[in-house]
Amino acid sequence: MTVKRTRGRPPAGDAADRRAAILDAARAQFAAQGFGGTSMRAIAREAGVDVSLISHYFGDKSGLLVATMELPVNPIEKIALVIKDGPDGMAERLLRTFLGAWDPHRDVFSSMIRTTLGSGDSQAPMLQIARNILIAALLEVLDGDDRELRASLIASQLIGMATMRYVVRLSPLADAPIDEVVRLYAPGMQVLIDS
Repeated sequence: MTVKRTRGRPPAGDAADRRAAILDAARAQFAAQGFGGTSMRAIAREAGVDVSLISHYFGDKSGLLVATMELPVNPIEKIALVIKDGPDGMAERLLRTFLGAWDPHRDVFSSMIRTTLGSGDSQAPMLQIARNILIAALLEVLDGDDRELRASLIASQLIGMATMRYVVRLSPLADAPIDEVVRLYAPGMQVLIDS
């Protein structure tokens, strides 16, 4: 059975269902194809809507990607709050918060990383988050002439560890309890914070 698509805004009762269908299709496409390999038309086809409806709800493909990252909690805000508590013990708090926020949403994080790596776009949403939120927050609490490099290294450690845990799913890291990852990983990260 083919879904009949219509132009323009959907009736009010259908709007939430169509928006959810678009987001589900986009998540699947971004996870499978990456940002560069995903087209708005393919998403529209999978969602059973006209491509103009995607533009209506989300603007462009980047806006749609950001919308697919909607989570019950905002891990970025949580991480910013952890960083603002200062450098003492920050690596443990940062790792615990990061993993606690992302573990329940592994597929979303995986999609973000695949999309970022596959796009070659220096403005990809994950890079924007790393640069404008994580690194910027770290720079507020780190001292020293090399603090920008250290902030970038800390962000790299977090994203690299998460890439191996959620995207590559390297065993035993992929299944290790958060407490164990924090116990083993935080001391090395804290060295960069304290340097």
